[in-house]
This record gives sequence, C-alpha cells and structure tokens, in this order.
Amino acid sequence: MTAHEFGPIFGGARVMVILRDLPPPETVRLANRAWDLGIDVVEVPVRTAEALDALRATVAAGRERGRLVGAGTVFSPDRVREAASAGAAFTVAPGLDLAVADAAHDHGIPHLPGVATPTEAQRARDHGLTWLKAFPAVSLGPQWFKAVAGPLPELRFVATGGIDADNAADFLAAGVKVVAVGSALSDPAQIDRLAALAGNEG
Repeated sequence: MTAHEFGPIFGGARVMVILRDLPPPETVRLANRAWDLGIDVVEVPVRTAEALDALRATVAAGRERGRLVGAGTVFSPDRVREAASAGAAFTVAPGLDLAVADAAHDHGIPHLPGVATPTEAQRARDHGLTWLKAFPAVSLGPQWFKAVAGPLPELRFVATGGIDADNAADFLAAGVKVVAVGSALSDPAQIDRLAALAGNEG
C-alpha cells in the first residue's frame, strides 16, 4: 500500500493549523486567515455533527482558493466515510488503526495515523504508511524525532499535541516535516507568529 503520500498535500509547508470545535463560520474565518498568511494546510477534527458541518463549509471555502482541507479525529471506517463524503482531502487519527488507514485508501484519500512509539511507527511503515502523526509531541520532545530517525529514516513526521509558536521551531529543527497547531490557536496572535515558520513560497 503506497497511496498514503502527503508530499503533494504539504508541498513545502511546515505548519498545519487544526481548527477544533468551532462553529462553521468561525472555522472558515480562521482557515481564510491561515491561508492569507501562507499557511496552506488546514485540518478540521470531526468529533460531532456540527464539526462535520464545519468541515463541509471549510472544504467549500478551500475549493474556491485552491486549498486542501483534511478531517481529524477520524478513528473508524464509518468516520472515514463521513469525512470523504464531506470532501476531506485527507484524514488524521490520534492513534494507529490499520483498518482506518485501509478505509481511507479505499475512498482514495491518504491517512495520517498517530504514533507514539518506535513499535507503532515500524508497524505503520510496514503497512506502507511513511507519513505519521507523532502524538502527543510535546510529551515525546524534539529528541524523540532525532532518535527515531536513526533506525527509521524513511519516515516523515507531523508533530501534534502541545505545539505552539514558542516551541514549533525546536521540533522543525529536530527533523519534523510539519508542525500541527490546534489548542494554541485560542491565542489570536498564534497564527500570525506561526506564519513566519510556514515555509511556503508565494
């Protein structure tokens, strides 16, 4: 299985914003703000029916601007189906469930599973998943990524959980490909500060 490739989704991006538990209009507003600042990749977790509405609205807004929107907290094949129906370009999960990855593959969208140990990372790699979400990243620490890169250099990590504008650069310096910022966005200044790390051209 080789379809779970996030290179084309992230491109040169180094920052992804996670817009969690917000009403659809606010989700769209913040997504547009991120896009205006050059943060191209947005994830909308879909834990509730309202969150699915927010995903649909953000997908529609992204389509007008040529931006891709993914669905987060996707931890069952049924939720994969809902996310795909809402137009998600990719799915993200807090943990590693190969059935969920396979369901995303069947819907033609890549899946980013969560891992927190070398065993999980190796299991994901053996299933063809080389882009992984490391969660919770702040508990793992930047050195974790340097250590795992030794035996598993082909893996590409998205660091999620406890990331903000103050520590994001440390994780990027440790070899993380993308930092994902969610809860920290309750501080309105975070998106502006993160834009400096986004690494996008244009």
